[in-house]
Amino acid sequence: MLPAHLIHQAAEMVAQADALVIAAGAGMGVDSGLPDFRGTEGFWKAYPALAQRALPFHEIASPSAFRRHPRLAWGFYGHRLALYRNIKPHAGFDILKRWGQSKSHGLNVFTSNVDGHFHQAGYDAAHILECHGSIHYLQCLLPCSHHIWKAQEFLPEVDDVNCQLLNAAPTCPHCGGMARPNVLMFGDWDWNQQRQQQQAARQEIWLSRVKRPLVIELGAGTAIPTVRHFSQYIVAQHGGRLLRINLREAEISFAQDLGLPMGALEALTAIDTVLNSKPG
Repeated sequence: MLPAHLIHQAAEMVAQADALVIAAGAGMGVDSGLPDFRGTEGFWKAYPALAQRALPFHEIASPSAFRRHPRLAWGFYGHRLALYRNIKPHAGFDILKRWGQSKSHGLNVFTSNVDGHFHQAGYDAAHILECHGSIHYLQCLLPCSHHIWKAQEFLPEVDDVNCQLLNAAPTCPHCGGMARPNVLMFGDWDWNQQRQQQQAARQEIWLSRVKRPLVIELGAGTAIPTVRHFSQYIVAQHGGRLLRINLREAEISFAQDLGLPMGALEALTAIDTVLNSKPG
């Protein structure tokens, strides 16, 4: 069992902060019931049809998959789109939002997750940066233009057993060709970054107004270290502190920071209990 003093130390870090930066990786969504793609075996367990084809994540999550196997690629992404739409974000999202609302400078989110769950949980869209894009937006596969549009009209019908899209794939409103999710894939030279760049510009303006924010990093691993690099950047460039919550990789580099080897929801709930027990 994790020593209680570490939870109290984390609670003090949250209480003392006047701004929060939420840096969320894939582990943030596991407590909501989203599949864990950790390692090839974990991915194939979630998508056995792709295991039968010996297709690893990096091959199906690529623009070339949409060109070579369009129904299979859209079967994979269509299943994920429906899953992300239907699964409710866990209670930890509300805890973080409530903490942010109590801070003089609020909070800002940096996430590598494409599930859109911070939006679904009611966070201010102006304070969210989705560094790998969002599955809830589409772009042209070619691409024929820089247009990005919402995927809300696309209702995928997927044969889950064979990971095949059964209905028509979404099309580009400009050229009529196939559309793809506006997410950064492997070997992806055609990802339209316009929406992500707008989010990044807004976040930089916000960061310029805060000093020594607390970075709460959740479920961000080292295999694809985008979120970890961002956390380290904030600590180095903005004088912040880091609260790293990671069930498997909670190690930290500096004494001023804190690592909790816990899942996101478990840690946030424990910290919130301590904060609520404090007088005043």
